[in-house]
Amino acid sequence: MRNKYFGTDGIRGTVNKGNITGEKFFKFGLASSNYFKNLKKAKQVAIIAKDTRLSGYTLEPALVSGLVSGGMHVFTLGPLPTNGLAMLTKSMKANMGIMITASHNPFHDNGLKLFGPDGLKLSNKIEKKIEKLIDAKNTKQLTNPKLLGRVKRLEDGNDKYIKIIRKNFPKNFNLKGTKIVLDCANGAGYKAAPRLLKDLGAKVISLAVRPNGFNINEKCGSMYPENIKKAVRKFKAHIGIAFDGDADRIIMCDESGKVINGDQIIAMLAKRWKSKKILKGGVIGTLMSNYGLEKYLKSENIKFYRSKVGDRYVKEKMKKLNFNLGGEQSGHIILGKFATTGDGLMVALEVLFSLRKKKKASDLLNVFKPLPQVLENVNVRDKNLVDKNKCKVAIRNANKIMGRKGRVLVRKSGTEPKIRIMAESNDKKLVQKCIKMIKQSI
Repeated sequence: MRNKYFGTDGIRGTVNKGNITGEKFFKFGLASSNYFKNLKKAKQVAIIAKDTRLSGYTLEPALVSGLVSGGMHVFTLGPLPTNGLAMLTKSMKANMGIMITASHNPFHDNGLKLFGPDGLKLSNKIEKKIEKLIDAKNTKQLTNPKLLGRVKRLEDGNDKYIKIIRKNFPKNFNLKGTKIVLDCANGAGYKAAPRLLKDLGAKVISLAVRPNGFNINEKCGSMYPENIKKAVRKFKAHIGIAFDGDADRIIMCDESGKVINGDQIIAMLAKRWKSKKILKGGVIGTLMSNYGLEKYLKSENIKFYRSKVGDRYVKEKMKKLNFNLGGEQSGHIILGKFATTGDGLMVALEVLFSLRKKKKASDLLNVFKPLPQVLENVNVRDKNLVDKNKCKVAIRNANKIMGRKGRVLVRKSGTEPKIRIMAESNDKKLVQKCIKMIKQSI
């Protein structure tokens, strides 16, 4: 049974519609507060961070009001990368962390990502329990006036996050002599990322670090890698790095301007970690991971398994199999040795740490030959069209035509009103034929 409010990555939608209203955020806060209160833990603390959307400043007060009305104390951190929030939830021993973000979506969307005291995203089971509380009568959940929570703003969230990250690398690690093009998508990483890289001695050419509430992900960041591609060539940089709105995704480009996606970064890390005896178990990818990655890891005797699309599912499978590396082609990469969720800045540092011995990014990051893959997004009013018989028949026929020459995958987006069609094969005409067949059925 599907969740009523929570999708594959928290709650997300258009601001002032459906679930993304002040009224609903009050209910989310109150329900979350009551869930943790029911666990009968003495300390009731939530910490809240957000990306740079203007709507965050209208939704946050409603969320805080709900949490405090349920008796939970709240610390607000302001703009901070998602994994920074996860790290601080754990280090501050809070009951929960709430990230107000719509990740890579445009400014008119917003949402929530919820983390437990271990810094992990809440399980589907816990989300269902919170959903029941959301729909319960509020009067039963409102606390006694004497037990209302308190609210405090912390101004050093980014400093605390940077400090935790730096502890994972040797004290003498520096980036002197390295020129980096950095695109922060006018999002949550616009403070921490440039500051940390400059502190390490790198020369940083920063793009999209002037958020105005409306320009997050607007033709910038990991969804528009052509920006770092052009800038790397223009400034003769050693590497380009691009994050999404909440900085949990990373896309890179080498010194020639060739774009490097999550699959290539994962392959490089798996190879390096195995040689350093850091890799634990193997690698978790998703249904979208390129077959070339699977083939490469097999050739290196590295175990590879696929999960459903979504870094939450990647992490769940990593935990189940006791693996410490996993991620998605889109750039959500989880370094289990360091983090509990995707962290663009942490992944960037791990790559840069590997580059420090005068290697070229092109030599380091072009690890395997990918199978040509085409992804098309179809905007729809109803994502359930993919479950209709007409579409199911088209998908079945496309797979029959593709045969052993490749594969076809069709799925609903967990975060947007889109159906995603992916086909991969060395036969480009066959790929286009299969995609066209499925698009027509939708």
